Amino acid sequence: MAIKHNQTIPNTHFRKQWQRRVRCHFDQPGKKVTRRLARRSKAAAVAPRPVDKLRPVVRCPTIKYNRRTRLGRGFTLAEIKAAGIPKHYARTIGISVDARRQNLSEEGLAANVERLKEYKDRLIVFPRKSNKPKKADTPKDQQTAETTQHIRASFGVEQPIAAGLSEISKSDLPKNVEGGAYRALRNARSTARYVGVREKRAKDKAEAENAKK
Repeated sequence: MAIKHNQTIPNTHFRKQWQRRVRCHFDQPGKKVTRRLARRSKAAAVAPRPVDKLRPVVRCPTIKYNRRTRLGRGFTLAEIKAAGIPKHYARTIGISVDARRQNLSEEGLAANVERLKEYKDRLIVFPRKSNKPKKADTPKDQQTAETTQHIRASFGVEQPIAAGLSEISKSDLPKNVEGGAYRALRNARSTARYVGVREKRAKDKAEAENAKK
């Protein structure tokens, strides 16, 4: 409601304390350099291991986006078992595991199992002690292969190719339902709903006619 007369100006906070309430991020260029140096130091600390983990390819949620794929949180226990990798050992060789996720399709399960097998074939496991290699470690003559810093660069996400559209002639179109599709659906629903009542009614009518004879 507007002020009508010469009254006191309301406290509308036009004089905010600038130093306390306003934040100016003038350090963005410096933070960018800091993050880059942090990533570089992390990569050097974990080298020759990659800085990220292998993640599954999953479908995006909702009908609107489920035609696309993305990286998920982790592989299911069924996928790891099908690939022949122990679940506790999988986390030690750079494989992300999600025990809560479930497989809803055979296609997705098969694709992620194949992804795990491909990763397992290209995996190089260095021994903890060079003079005491274990059975699961990679042989010494195969440890000189080229390594990567990011698994996502080698095992990225490829979007599925959409099915092509095909044209049909007007004569191939289905014919219209007599009375409309809505009426046909309601009739079918009514028929399915009252099938027992109508059978009982017909049975009682037949018995009544037989009794008259």
